[in-house]
Amino acid sequence: MPLPFLTADRDGGELATATAAVPTSYETFSEDTGSWRRPYRPGPWRVGGAALLLLVSAAVLVAALVVAFAGSLPGAGICVAVAALVTALAVRIVRTGIWVSARGLRQLRPLSTTTLSWAEVAGVRTVRRPVRRLGVLGAVEGQALVVERVAGEPLRPLVTEHGGDFLGRPQAFATAIGAVEGWVADFTGGADAPHPATAAVPAYGATAVHTPVPPAAQAPAPAAAGDPRELLRG
Repeated sequence: MPLPFLTADRDGGELATATAAVPTSYETFSEDTGSWRRPYRPGPWRVGGAALLLLVSAAVLVAALVVAFAGSLPGAGICVAVAALVTALAVRIVRTGIWVSARGLRQLRPLSTTTLSWAEVAGVRTVRRPVRRLGVLGAVEGQALVVERVAGEPLRPLVTEHGGDFLGRPQAFATAIGAVEGWVADFTGGADAPHPATAAVPAYGATAVHTPVPPAAQAPAPAAAGDPRELLRG
């Protein structure tokens, strides 16, 4: 069974391709207003942590089977319940991040969810502040994406350059920030943030992409003196 979330981006080329595959217009969301999508993919640290939790869940299920064969059904039931909780936590960790839809912006954490309608979102900005490595380890200086609300305090930063999605991947962090800012600009009417279609271009070490001119738009090169084609036309 294919697991799309395991194909985390590993370099700028894959990241640009993956981000470009995300729909970049309001009309796409209008077709399915209930569709929540994340403008970036989970990073390898997040996916790896979830995979470890799934291994723990599998081990607990094996223990439940052994306990059941031993004749202790209540103990087996407890093991199954623990495995279900660990599996749910693993799925939640993979889904942690900022999601958008035609209805608003949603910030998912492992144990909580905050949903704002677009009328409640004032914008997003990147700030430099102490952030935790992988969200749990010691704090270091870094950048974080802050969601500003029209009324009330900003949401607690969730997407940081040292988080589970972007630790050691500054180019991926810059691309994801551009994508989120583009979606917010589209839905809130902002004009300063880049559009998601252009946000897929990495901010670090980006190179200009040459767009070839269609043959019909190219002017024919003037014939050189003494060109046989001119003699034939004469």
